[in-house]
Amino acid sequence: MVKRRHGLIAGLVVASALITSLLGHGSRSGSILPLAHRPTLAQGQDGNDTRFLVVAGGGAPSYNEIALEKNVLYFQRTLAFMGLDPVLADIFFANGHSGEATIRYIDILGRERFKVPNIPDLTGAATVGNVRQWFEAPPAKPSGTDCPSFFYFTGHGLLNRDNSGNNDLILWEESLVSVQQLASWLDQWPADQPFVTMMAQCFSGSFANLIYEEGDPEQPVALQTRCGFFATVETRPSVGCTPLVNEADYDDYSSSFFAGLSGRDRVGEPVPSNDYDQDGQVTFAEAHAFAKVDKATPDWPISTSEAWLQRQASTTEVRDLLSQPINTWRELARPEQHHVITVLSDRLGYDRDRSLIDNTPSQRQRGDEVQQAYHMRLRMELINVAIEQRLRIANDPASLAILDKLLACEASTW
Repeated sequence: MVKRRHGLIAGLVVASALITSLLGHGSRSGSILPLAHRPTLAQGQDGNDTRFLVVAGGGAPSYNEIALEKNVLYFQRTLAFMGLDPVLADIFFANGHSGEATIRYIDILGRERFKVPNIPDLTGAATVGNVRQWFEAPPAKPSGTDCPSFFYFTGHGLLNRDNSGNNDLILWEESLVSVQQLASWLDQWPADQPFVTMMAQCFSGSFANLIYEEGDPEQPVALQTRCGFFATVETRPSVGCTPLVNEADYDDYSSSFFAGLSGRDRVGEPVPSNDYDQDGQVTFAEAHAFAKVDKATPDWPISTSEAWLQRQASTTEVRDLLSQPINTWRELARPEQHHVITVLSDRLGYDRDRSLIDNTPSQRQRGDEVQQAYHMRLRMELINVAIEQRLRIANDPASLAILDKLLACEASTW
């Protein structure tokens, strides 16, 4: 969520690439190739090696909602449920150990109240200084070798009206960390030190640009393996920041992502298996897919590979691919994408033998904001599948190296 005094920019410009001549017409084209088996990260990225960083809370007590504290506690429970020691995580939250009552909540009588943070093993305050210090000297394994890092941000985001590709995280005392600032810290890391992030704030999709040197899409993709998962695209707000205390009512990307990854929701109940490819483990990509279909929210979740793919085509090319039957792309999708396309098209009541364009209801017939979000999630998923097919057919080594690197990162887990 974003601090309320900042405005919003609605909409998403889906910029992606597809060569029209490869699309064919009508049903599935024989020129479209099945995808190769999903690439995997290098050996050694296991849960025991991963280093965790959590940065959380609002920039001031007025929007430091209790849901943000509860998100941190749920993350710790998720680690424990997955057999990892929560003490592995460095956690910076709002005012840290100062003892001030900064967390805003609504009590049972409906009154606004404030309380002191109560997070076990809290490292300190979510200040720019603390966060910068962590990134400038990330923990390493005892042997001194580099290890994977997982960065979870649950707080507020600020839209950069001049450049939505360089939005900001809002830290304690309303200090800001932009995409390009965070990228500059990552640029100093060794090339063989993987980095994965999950961010749930408003306008979080902007941080998909962390895959580039200096966080700038005009620069090359960084040598270091980086990927991430985001509650929504760079121009839209997200849901989840609330002063209400009942976690059973929380519907947000964080809740769904960690439930999908661990198999246990935030109130301790099991969720259906999300091992869509049935290889015995649930990856970040599969958890992300689960989040796309789990909760009834207006969010438009996106990952780094998806943002990169959607940069590759013009609006005209996107319209051409969306003129193909939904089943054309569903049949070519990876298992987690197949699941998303199936669930969302069923939820919307769309005929998969027809195109998305033919299924799209008129403006007068469109449902509420959640239904519109389901439609956009389905649209984005079809674009992701179609553009990947085009790239694999074109067989450009440089493009495929970038894509496979991102997919391998996203196919990892703890």
